[in-house]
Order: sequence, then structure tokens, then C-alpha cells
Amino acid sequence: MSLELKQLGKSFGTFVAVDDVNIALAEGQVLSLLGPSGCGKTTTLRMIAGFEEPTSGTILVKGHNITRVAARHRGIGMVFQSYALFPHLSVAENIGFGLEMHGIGRAERDARVARALAVVRMEGFADRKPRQLSGGQQQRVALARALVIEPNLLLLDEPLSALDLKLREEMRDEIHRIVRELGITTVFVTHDQGEALVLSDIVAVMNAGRVEQLASPRSIYKQPRTSFVARFIGNANVLAGESDLATRHFRTSIGFGLPLGSGCNGAYQSVALRPEEIDLTDPAGGASAVITRARFLGDVVEYTVLLGGGSLTVRTASDQLHPEGATVGLSFARATPIFLRE
Repeated sequence: MSLELKQLGKSFGTFVAVDDVNIALAEGQVLSLLGPSGCGKTTTLRMIAGFEEPTSGTILVKGHNITRVAARHRGIGMVFQSYALFPHLSVAENIGFGLEMHGIGRAERDARVARALAVVRMEGFADRKPRQLSGGQQQRVALARALVIEPNLLLLDEPLSALDLKLREEMRDEIHRIVRELGITTVFVTHDQGEALVLSDIVAVMNAGRVEQLASPRSIYKQPRTSFVARFIGNANVLAGESDLATRHFRTSIGFGLPLGSGCNGAYQSVALRPEEIDLTDPAGGASAVITRARFLGDVVEYTVLLGGGSLTVRTASDQLHPEGATVGLSFARATPIFLRE
């Protein structure tokens, strides 16, 4: 394995920031640590980088135990959220700084800097200072600086958070291209589910210091194991209720029932429904609900609807806009309910 975290934990006094994290990455795989602020993802990354000392557990890189190895000796490249470029150095000098600190000679250093600039498509910017670059260009330089040392592992700490939406998408795709072309094992910290789903081979959804689910992006989205994962990935509607095995139905707390699939057995305490799998219909044709909020988002409209004392989020195509206060029907015919035991 390229990276292994075994029973990794970190406490600050009585506060447990990271609790019993176990992850294994093969060579070239991309892992996203995904979760809300304070869930432990950045602390986990900082322990891998060597900036925080674990309270418990082991970190292995290519089979070597680096848990107590100093950060500068780990052979890890890191891209920080703030870029952390030296303002008085040129682009080329920023990229080559780490090589110079490692005693790499001028000729080899220049050659490797040139290759790194080519990888991030910044060949014509070697002599510029950071203040002469856009945010996206600075991010590329920071990425080149991390790659030029030819690291065993690349760590990215929310590298896109300072960019506007369009630039985030462009840089997300560039990072995807670069790490795939180089085949470098990568750990990416983000709170943005879209970034995690696009970039990753494996996603670790973290909550309160623990990994709630570790799986492929598709599995995380299609088969969340907990209500937290279902809500965090795709903003699913999670409704309490109970299953009736005699009738093979699950009765939700807000009054409507859903059929239990053939593979569903035992008692379930909640169900998750994706907003895009619920359809608005004529109020005479299904469960009746009142639209309490409509949000036009361009290609879709997101509605909050009130039904039986509870609310649901529904997303539909934007070609027909229903006004707030309107009474509509709800159809779950296209829905693939995800039944949960918690």
C-alpha cells in the first residue's frame, strides 16, 4: 500500500479531534477526506504531513513507518489553502525552493522546475512574482512546487476554497488531470462534495473525528450507510419511520409509505430520498403538499414542500416554475429509497 493509516487518533486535552481512523490507499489512488468544519479532516492531513503528532496509531508510506519522522524527511508534497508563496521570489524560485533546500544542483533544479511548469501549464510565467498572478495561477505555482520534489505522496488542504466558482471548476479539472497523468497517490481535504466525487477514487466521509463511511464516490452517493452521510452527500431527505415486514412497506413519520425492496429485511428506523428523484404532480394524483419556498438555481428549481407536519426538499427541471404557496402532488415512483437502521 502507498499510504496506510492504522487506528490513527489525535486528542487535544480531553477533546478527541480524530478517533480510530483506518484507511489504506494503493499506489496512484486519490482519497478525499470530506466533511463539515471541525470533523477532523484537516487534523488527519496534518498528521500525515508531520505537522501534528498523533496521540495514537500508525502512519505508513510505502510500508515505512513515518509516524515519528520529521515533516521535512517524509518525502511528501503539500499544497496549502493559502498557497504560501514567497512574495519576494519569482515563480521559478518559488518552485525550486524545496530543491535548493535539499541541495539539488542548479542544472538539475532548473530542469525539474521547467518540467513542473510544463505540467501545470505555466511555462511562460517563470520570471513573474506572485503578486503578478491571478489566484488560479498562484494555485498552479503552489501545485508545481509540491510536485517538483517528486514526492511519495501529495497532500492538498482545501486548495480551491479561495477561488471563485468558475475557477474552482477549472482548477478541479486541472488537478484531476495532473494527478492522473503523474499517477501520484493523493490525499485531498475538502468540504465540497462535488470536488470529492469528481476527484476521488475513495471518499472518507468524516464526522466528529470518525470516518462514517469509506467507499468509492458512487457507493457513497448511491449507498450511504448512515443518515449523516445521506444528508451530507447530495442533501438527501432523511425521514424517521418504521418498517412493516408483513405489508413490505416503510411508513414515514410524515404520513406516506414506501415499498420495501426485495433485499430489505429487518427493522429500519429511517429512509433517505434524493431530492431529484421526487416529482411534483397534480395534487389530485398523489400525496398533497404545499410549497413553502422555491429557489431558482438555473438548470433546476429547488423547492421546500410541507407535507403532514414535515418538510421535504424537491429538485425539478426549471422549465416550469411553481409559485410559493401552491398546492402540489408528490410522486415517489422514480425514487430509490435508501433504508437506514439508525
